[in-house]
Amino acid sequence: MKVTERTNSDVQIILYLFVTVTSKPQTRRWGHGPPAATAPPPPPARLKHPDTLASPVCLPPGLSKSLGLIEGFGGRGKGGLPATLSPAEDSDAKNLREKYGYNAYLSDRISLDRTIPDHRPGKCRKVGYPRDLPQISLIFIFVNEALSVILRSVHSAVNHTPAHLLKEIILVDDNSDDEQLKGPLEEYVNKRYPGLVKIVRNQKREGLIRARIEGWKVATAEVTGFFDAHVEFTPSWAEPVLARIKDDHKRIILPSIDNIKHDTFEVERYENSGHGYNWELWCMYINPPKQWWDEGDISAPIRTPAMIGCSFVSHGIDYGDISQRVELRKSLQCKSFEWYLDNVYPEMRRYNDTLYYGEIRNSKASHLCVDQGMKENHTATLHPCHGWGPQLGRYTKEGQLFLGPLGSTGDDTRCVVDDQISSFPQLLNCDKLTNVKQKTWHFSQNESLINRATGRCLEVVPANVYFGHLLVLQPCSGQRWTIKNTMKQ
Repeated sequence: MKVTERTNSDVQIILYLFVTVTSKPQTRRWGHGPPAATAPPPPPARLKHPDTLASPVCLPPGLSKSLGLIEGFGGRGKGGLPATLSPAEDSDAKNLREKYGYNAYLSDRISLDRTIPDHRPGKCRKVGYPRDLPQISLIFIFVNEALSVILRSVHSAVNHTPAHLLKEIILVDDNSDDEQLKGPLEEYVNKRYPGLVKIVRNQKREGLIRARIEGWKVATAEVTGFFDAHVEFTPSWAEPVLARIKDDHKRIILPSIDNIKHDTFEVERYENSGHGYNWELWCMYINPPKQWWDEGDISAPIRTPAMIGCSFVSHGIDYGDISQRVELRKSLQCKSFEWYLDNVYPEMRRYNDTLYYGEIRNSKASHLCVDQGMKENHTATLHPCHGWGPQLGRYTKEGQLFLGPLGSTGDDTRCVVDDQISSFPQLLNCDKLTNVKQKTWHFSQNESLINRATGRCLEVVPANVYFGHLLVLQPCSGQRWTIKNTMKQ
């Protein structure tokens, strides 16, 4: 198991994509756990959570068959390999694929207990862990997921988590309207995993974060793990997580995440990485820091500046009064964002030399924006404004005009160049240009864009192609440009 780690945090609940595990005080004791000394033995007909993982839990005949599902370790998709459908089946699968966003018809034909590959580095497999690790509550959030996908998540968790460490599994239904997720789901988990799996039903749609909090409220283990309900676990996933939390309960741990392909359910390996964000706040995988590489230990935890979340807030929503949160930051003497960049995310590229940033519009055709166009053409062009990455310009104190999304830890975007030959502006790698003036421009808001080498202006001219206008370099005619945002200096 490869572990990604952040330390020195006092937060008890961190809500992130797939898995985030965090320490929680043990306040209640109910649900799955060792029976009291005076408790009678369970009836033979009831299922028992296994003490070891050497063999599957036995189940009443027909329990999964009644739902049209399959159990056992073989069948389609065994070992995480891609599963397929016949042409006739594939035709039947179309509606469910559109409904769920993944091949639910195929999922129903893959065993709930299928094996998946163990992608841990060899050194990780040799590490031993103490038996007296803290117990964990696993919380799965779902809304209108395919039943087989939810149950495969549950089966996988039970099959690959040592019984003495798994306190309970909590399924939080965020107000689904799929009837299969009502009675059929409840009956199945009550019979298949009595006392181990609990279901929390939200009476209205709460959203991912509040749904996770509802699950946390009823969790009873010392450690709580939050999951989407479309995951599968690899062998020995829990021990390294719980061992590091036992060493320091303030640690927040995120296991490495592989990918399950939505169309074939093939398990695709992702390389070890940290998690970060770019300047547009899109989450992304990033290269582990140099210190990790220098240690030469592929099994070592990776300190990561962020843990990828899965929460989105639409524009235009009133987020309410946050004055209490602001005061809390002050009273806790929280560090500044600059401190975060200096000490936690030093790999993040900085753009302190930026004067203007955003869409670039011309007064003669304000509905069009300067755009990267086809990368292989190396030519800036015009396109109806949409505000996404290819249209984001950045004008710097040095007079360079970059075009494209802001980088994070990788190479920067290309800049606009007048090569003194072409009538069209070139998009080239600025670092490789020796003629500084070709890549620098005179510009202020609502003024002309004038190349310092040639004196030519970036302008638009009417044409019968490319949305009615072309972006050209020509003698200045007084056309004016604006870049959406002026940066505070």
